[in-house]
Amino acid sequence: MDFLIRNNMKKEQLIQYKTPFYCYDLELLTQTLDEAQLHAKKHEYHIHYALKANTNDRILKLIQSKGFGADCVSGNEVKKAIETGFSPKQIAFAGVGKSDEEIEIGLKNDIFTFNCESVQEIEVINELAEKAGKIAKIALRLNPNVDAKTHKYITTGLEENKFGINSWELEPLLVKLPALSNIKVTGLHFHIGSQITSMTPFKNLCIRVNELNHWFLERGIRLEHLNLGGGLGIDYQNPTENPIPDFELFFGVFKQFLEPRPQQEVHFELGRSLVANCGSLISKVLYIKKGIKTNFSIFFNFKSNI
Repeated sequence: MDFLIRNNMKKEQLIQYKTPFYCYDLELLTQTLDEAQLHAKKHEYHIHYALKANTNDRILKLIQSKGFGADCVSGNEVKKAIETGFSPKQIAFAGVGKSDEEIEIGLKNDIFTFNCESVQEIEVINELAEKAGKIAKIALRLNPNVDAKTHKYITTGLEENKFGINSWELEPLLVKLPALSNIKVTGLHFHIGSQITSMTPFKNLCIRVNELNHWFLERGIRLEHLNLGGGLGIDYQNPTENPIPDFELFFGVFKQFLEPRPQQEVHFELGRSLVANCGSLISKVLYIKKGIKTNFSIFFNFKSNI
């Protein structure tokens, strides 16, 4: 399946290409990136693009040129981000199952932070950092137990989910941290789910983050940054009428309800909301199959083209 990148191609222009393929509208992507940065910079917020949403080189280079950082969930994504121009100082490395090799890639490149999801992971990073003669900067991914009100398979911030460190693990973790001399805790990380279109879950997230941020401050731990993750959804029902998400409303919720400490940076990891609407899957209908209640459009079998 090939990728085609054009600005506002017309239907008659697309017909000349063999299907199926993905077509990306760079003009819409540029407008979306500019809109997101405009409203983020109003509040001095930092955006990391989630590479899992799309790793096309040309798209990545455009996003990087707009000043975005990168959010990666694998060692290969870290490599890809660096290859396409992202500064290691703007790369956050998340994911529940980082291998030793992947951690070493992050350490070698002195990335912005490892978003750590368990005590065991922190211990492994400390060991590998010691061997490499490095101090690894980490953010603790905490499970805020906030319902994202989205599909159950893409919610990530409830205690029943596999993601993040739970509240009852924090005290034992603080006891262990002084002995992990090759670790520096620089922030807190959160992510409650994907395709979230209501602002209420984000408001609830802010309230919980404020509580946890204060909890650490009471224990003498001053954190450099708060990473609120991503999850902002797009309008699948009316993509033409609403091609760009309401970033002003989204960031406005955090401005209203989040209470960062003085000099504490606020970061986000957006993916789908930045790139999804600029992409279209172009395919040819081979025939219509009539059913009892529904007719089916039969497309080219993608698997046969692999």
